[in-house]
Amino acid sequence: MHDNERMLGVIGGSGFYTFFGSDVREVNIDTPYGQPSAPITVGSIGRHDVAFLPRHGARHEYSAHTVPYRANMWALRKVGVRRVFAPCAVGSLNPELGPGVVVVPDQLVDRTNGRADTYFDSGAVHVDFADPYCPTLRAAASGLPGVIDGGTMVVIQGPRFSTRAESRWFASAGFSLVNMTGYPEAVLARELEICYAAIALVTDLDAGVTAGEGVKAVDVFAQFEKNMELFKKLVRDAIDRVAVDRTCTHCLPHTGVTLPIQLP
Repeated sequence: MHDNERMLGVIGGSGFYTFFGSDVREVNIDTPYGQPSAPITVGSIGRHDVAFLPRHGARHEYSAHTVPYRANMWALRKVGVRRVFAPCAVGSLNPELGPGVVVVPDQLVDRTNGRADTYFDSGAVHVDFADPYCPTLRAAASGLPGVIDGGTMVVIQGPRFSTRAESRWFASAGFSLVNMTGYPEAVLARELEICYAAIALVTDLDAGVTAGEGVKAVDVFAQFEKNMELFKKLVRDAIDRVAVDRTCTHCLPHTGVTLPIQLP
């Protein structure tokens, strides 16, 4: 593996706009899918070079349904990223997973609509996605103290939160988390042969889980801000647990297949 392919990526979610101190450089990347959410910031975490991209933009310009997901993942791969941690805010569909809990999901359900969710707009290519997250990255994050290992994250379209009926429906199906950005990010990573794992911070109990006024954005952001520094430390600790060289083969589904695009 070339040195520039050892780089790890972090895609920060709501409230997660910075990740490094002052010793960084910014990289502007053009992609066939437009500009990414923001310039990529490159710095170091322990023995790793890390590229950070704020999912919603540097000033939260993008709602979940307008994030340029294809440009973001393409830009990260172009700078050499082959493994990505994706911190995100989630609502809980399980009263036992309260605000402040961190979960590393192992499954997702897509309930979005109208999002560009593939690079393969031509050609007969099928993508293995039965297990959407990289087991190696998941193990690095889920092995940290206090982190919950496993759970299904249902991804809704946004920008609205769930109705109570939807929330109860999701919970009855056995889903444990609800989120707005986990798809198509995960499948685009798979198409680009990038290892990808979500790290989910619970900010609220979803509308149908408990009585009350329902989920409010101001409360979600407040909870995220309250836990932000601890959450960043947890992501840094997960990065420290990852080997310098990539060892995972689970996220390389295209071996022997002629792709209709040239990977960057």
